[in-house]
Amino acid sequence: MRKIFYLLIIPAVVLSACKKSNTPTPGGGDETGPSKTGTTLDLIRDSVFLYAKEAYYWNDGLPDYATFKPRSFTGSDDITALQNEVNAISQYKINPSTSRPYEYYASAPGEAKYSFIDDGSVSAELNGISGDFGFAPIYNDNNDLRVRYVYPNSPADLAGIKRGYQITSINGRTNLTYDGNGGSGTNLNFVINAYANSNTITMVLKKPDATTMNVTLNVATYTINPVIVHKVITDATTGKKVGYMVFNSFTSLANAKPKIDEAFAEFNTQNITDLVIDLRYNGGGYVATAEYLSNLIAPASKNGSLMYSTYFNSTLTGLNTTEKRNASILKNQVRKDESSGEVYNYSQFDYSVSGNAVNFSKTGVPYSLTLSHVFFIVTGSTASASELTINNLRPVMDVQLIGTTSYGKPVGFFDIDINKYQMYVPNFETKNSANQGGYYSGMTPGSTDYPGKRDIDDVTKDFGDPTEGLLAHALTYVKTGTFTVAGQVIQSVGGKTRTMSIDESHDAGIAVDGEKFRGMVYNKKPKH
Repeated sequence: MRKIFYLLIIPAVVLSACKKSNTPTPGGGDETGPSKTGTTLDLIRDSVFLYAKEAYYWNDGLPDYATFKPRSFTGSDDITALQNEVNAISQYKINPSTSRPYEYYASAPGEAKYSFIDDGSVSAELNGISGDFGFAPIYNDNNDLRVRYVYPNSPADLAGIKRGYQITSINGRTNLTYDGNGGSGTNLNFVINAYANSNTITMVLKKPDATTMNVTLNVATYTINPVIVHKVITDATTGKKVGYMVFNSFTSLANAKPKIDEAFAEFNTQNITDLVIDLRYNGGGYVATAEYLSNLIAPASKNGSLMYSTYFNSTLTGLNTTEKRNASILKNQVRKDESSGEVYNYSQFDYSVSGNAVNFSKTGVPYSLTLSHVFFIVTGSTASASELTINNLRPVMDVQLIGTTSYGKPVGFFDIDINKYQMYVPNFETKNSANQGGYYSGMTPGSTDYPGKRDIDDVTKDFGDPTEGLLAHALTYVKTGTFTVAGQVIQSVGGKTRTMSIDESHDAGIAVDGEKFRGMVYNKKPKH
């Protein structure tokens, strides 16, 4: 299963990758290394281990080739065998603060929380092209399955589906009761497979006015608009104006920038005083896009100051000498800069901390807002590049989080091509200008480190509805300086108070993500 990973993809130049000359020569002078012969799968499994041994952020915890035995990993098909291999790689390095692997995945112990093997679909999606139904479900309660978002111009959008619609039947099945969190998972897996692993889906949906609609959707290719909603909300009492933007994916800057700029142009024109960035379902994406959004939000006074630093393993840091670069298997990872035509390889990167320090820059940023507060709406589906953006801004302005604990992914990747697959394993970690990072357990709103309000996602309301639970907290804070919303009770369509606790809702939200990508991808041109 391709787990939900929101990449913090660091711009190691987002360009076309050479997929043929990318398998390291087996052996490499290591007497304990692999044989130079074997099946194609054997050689790919060897490559997965060899690349991880050099580039994995926690490579110092990995055993040697003979002990690990890459060719011993099997599965129902090749990609499953390779995923089983990276799952094993992910379990070696232990986080001393938890006594569990850094990649411990509570929903599936033994599987990797971050690392995965992909067939190329992630790259397409991150560059703004998706081939799916264009919506995702979420449980508002154990017996209340809802639509959590709909991408503009997707099959779901063209069919008239809206966030908050209740899903009462999928492919003729009406028993959709949530059975994760220790249950059999039968219904949960059915829902995931129906929306994430199928080409056609038939649903009956109930609208807020209690009328129903029957729809049949077919998978189609469409261009992702990561800004699902943007608007300005004016408080009738104080006159304060709050900018609100639902940003659902850190797609490539070429795809995302025009949409982000459109939203911020409106915010600038209306002179907003406060900003709400809704990242509740944003699993991450390209680092370059996270940097751009961070620069838009940051105070003008921080121009030129440190935004964040990037840390690679000691092996990669040691490649910062010419003689060692030539010995690196990363030289097999060849890329071409689309703008300059320059050809380079991953062994030519400058992996030093100083060489990867990123400063705030207002150059090329079209708008500069003066904000009293910035609020980020987060859930367990908020990951990687989303968390990077939040962390970047924490030391430089008043940042408040609203929602449930985020996914917890302070590490990111660059893509490694191996035959027809792409391997994503953590290659680096980031820390902000205050040296804050390491949020492997997520960012919890209302905690000591992350001021704000912890509450359940209100899926009964559409994005931007001032009465929607999480947005209402931000609007109340802007008006009164407190998150208390007098008399507010989040309810289902039937008027029943929800029975899921905050923690249960959080876990269910992560579980139903199923096949969603979470990660942060390095897509910058290297310094060398």
